[in-house]
Amino acid sequence: MPKINVLNVSGQNVGEIELNDSIFNIEVNEHVLYEAVKCQLANKRQGTQSAKTRAEVRGGGRKPWRQKGTGRARQGSIRSVQWVGGGVAFAPKPRDYSYSLPKKVRRLAMKSALTSKVQDNEMIVLDALAIDAPKTKEITNLFKNVNAAKKTLVVTADNDVNVVKSVRNIEGANVCHVSTLNVYDILNCDSFIITKDAVKKVEEVYA
Repeated sequence: MPKINVLNVSGQNVGEIELNDSIFNIEVNEHVLYEAVKCQLANKRQGTQSAKTRAEVRGGGRKPWRQKGTGRARQGSIRSVQWVGGGVAFAPKPRDYSYSLPKKVRRLAMKSALTSKVQDNEMIVLDALAIDAPKTKEITNLFKNVNAAKKTLVVTADNDVNVVKSVRNIEGANVCHVSTLNVYDILNCDSFIITKDAVKKVEEVYA
């Protein structure tokens, strides 16, 4: 089992934690990670783009000039796609881009993402993270003490409102709890800060 140091909010080493091999020490499957990120980004798309076809634009009912004898190209409508103010050929219409991946693929992608953070030495485990009131300064000091990168993801065991409000004011930082943890957010950060309780909860969910 891989071992990783446990730090306190001051950045001091207060012990070690053994990580589950089946979650934090597997062979990283890059293709599965790609599929998971692509699926998540597709599901975020609103799909509200829309443009009008030649049947939907106003006007163009009369033939602009007679078919023959003018020396110009034949035209049937001033709202054809080649005219300024005409319709759009193959116009985009509102659609749903969302789709889902098999459960086994989603679980493998999550394990691969977590393993990659351990292998790249980007995972930081805290013994605890408790804030009495929302204070961005406390989180800023925490990031400095543990040498966190600018793009940092903070993961707590449960939804902690004080932590959420403290982190969300920091540029490049993001926060979530175990039940909302996802592959894209893990891969999109350079420092992965997770509490000791959250590690145990992740192991319970994905073991």
